[in-house]
Formats: sequence, structure tokens, C-alpha cells
Amino acid sequence: MDIKEMHINVTDGTQEVIIRQGEAPKAIDPKPPVITNITGTLPSVLEYLTKRVNTGQFEQSKCAILVNREALTIQLVINEDDTYKRGTVTGKLEQFPKFKEFGINANKKWSPSELGKFIKMNRSFFESKEVAMKLTTTLMNFTATINQKIECAASEKGDKTDNFNQVVNSNLPEGFKVKMSVFKGYETFVFDVETIAEPNGKEIYFTLISPAANDVLEETRDNAINEQLDKIKEVSPNIVIIEQ
Repeated sequence: MDIKEMHINVTDGTQEVIIRQGEAPKAIDPKPPVITNITGTLPSVLEYLTKRVNTGQFEQSKCAILVNREALTIQLVINEDDTYKRGTVTGKLEQFPKFKEFGINANKKWSPSELGKFIKMNRSFFESKEVAMKLTTTLMNFTATINQKIECAASEKGDKTDNFNQVVNSNLPEGFKVKMSVFKGYETFVFDVETIAEPNGKEIYFTLISPAANDVLEETRDNAINEQLDKIKEVSPNIVIIEQ
């Protein structure tokens, strides 16, 4: 746009006037706030509240703590009445990785050879390496042994189920001891693991169970979560706590 004539009145001692031509730059569109969505170890909620409570980021009366003991989680929800600013911080109690790999109390099915190889590579978690290697040898030879003895018993017109149970009971230890943690970051302990054999046609699978490990899991879970909740109440007493 050409400017042919312009009258400007200058006051207050102004020495210079700058005239710009063209369109003004567009204003930058406002960006939405960054939503809080954090997941960490079980103490994460307590750590977050310790550093952020009473800083003006949120009001305690507009927050909630959700406790899910089965999922092993404590979750903080902030600004719960504002979808634009709502956020979450989740603390989770995690099982020890090797405990999960063993599949104890998880209905994981092992073939004899698979379990034998796994025990061989994880013998450091057994009461002694000799016990682990003996168990490995038994498992690696187990399929051939049981098939041979069942076929022999069948030829003598014996009951297949009874023959299977007899061979299992005579060839495989009822259980073994391992030393490990149930939860990451917690102390190790020695506990018994039982082997349960299940026939499936010509195949045989094992599951591992441990009532002792399950007792420790239940006790540790509840104690750990309750300890965190007690500390959270001290830091932020006005946040509602809801058990799911």
C-alpha cells in the first residue's frame, strides 16, 4: 500500500517516528498445557506430592489417590474437575524380573526340556549348583523315560493314568528351593517351589507353584502400599484416598 499523504502530530519530545507497511504478523496460537502423565516405582506419588504440594500447581481438594492392590498401583489424579489440566502420577510395585521368568504361581507351562535348560542357565538362584544340575539332568531325560515306561506298562494292560502318576512320582523331585526376591528392590529369601506335572496326549508339561512365595507377595504388597499411604496422608492430608 502506497502512502501519498500523512499528518502526524509529535508530542512529548519524540524525535523519531517509524512507519511500517504491510500486514502485521499473525499471533502464535496458544498451546495447551503439558498434561502430567508419569509412571514410576511405588514411591513416585509420595515423591511427587512432597515436591509439588502447596506450590499452586493443584488444590488438594481437587485431587484423588486411587489404590489398586491387585494391580499393585497407587495413582494420584490432579485437577480432576478440569479435563484441560487433569493429570496422573502412578506408582507401581514391580515383581522381581527373574521371579516372573520362572512363572511361579503364574500357570506358566514348561516342557521338561525347556524347564531343564532354564534351570541350567539360572542355577545361581538355587540352594546349590549341584542341586540345579541334577534337576536339569532329570528334566532333560524325563520325556524319554516316561514314554518308555508308560509304553511298557501299557503292554502289560495297566491303567495309563496310574502308570503316568507312578513314573512322575518316582522320577522327578516333588519340588526344589530357590533364593530370590519376589518384588524388585526387596530382600531375597529362600522358598520352596513345587512341580506339578500335567499330561497332554503324548506331551508333558510342568507348572511351578509356591504357597510360601504367594504369602510373601501378599504380605509385602499390603505392607508396602500401606506404608506409602501413611506417608502420603502426612504430606497431603486433604487428598481423598479411594481403594478400588
